[in-house]
Amino acid sequence: MDGLFIINGMQHRLDFKSDERLLFTLRKHGYTEVKNGCLEGECGACLILLDDKPVNSCQVFTASAVEKDIKTVKGIGNLYEPHIIQKAFVDAGAVQCGFCTPGMVLATYALLQKNPKPSEPEIKNALDGNLCRCTGYVKIIEAVKLAAQMIGKGGDRNV
Repeated sequence: MDGLFIINGMQHRLDFKSDERLLFTLRKHGYTEVKNGCLEGECGACLILLDDKPVNSCQVFTASAVEKDIKTVKGIGNLYEPHIIQKAFVDAGAVQCGFCTPGMVLATYALLQKNPKPSEPEIKNALDGNLCRCTGYVKIIEAVKLAAQMIGKGGDRNV
């Protein structure tokens, strides 16, 4: 099968098997920033934004995402032009091994789009589906708070 996808703002025609999960389709076509974690929808490593909603791509059949808007972490910023959320994660020391970081950043992005001034309980709730084995979450929560502050001061209008 094949279908048209809007990935990080660009249209792509991708081939996939009828029973393939979106995680594997994306990785097969070079979107390796979408990590392969638990394959059960529990760890958040494969988190993407599908029509602006955070979803675990390991739980989505590719066929159901045809002609939908897919955003990976590279769709909000990259190494040369990082998004303010990515900068905040670096500044707060919330990126150790980096495996969970793409999902954490996208979960933060989705949160701050809806709620630019989240409380700590709201941050914890938004990150609830993302597992990290390195940081203990303290630095990640600090990064989300820092990103919210930076955005609140006019640091980035793309949230």
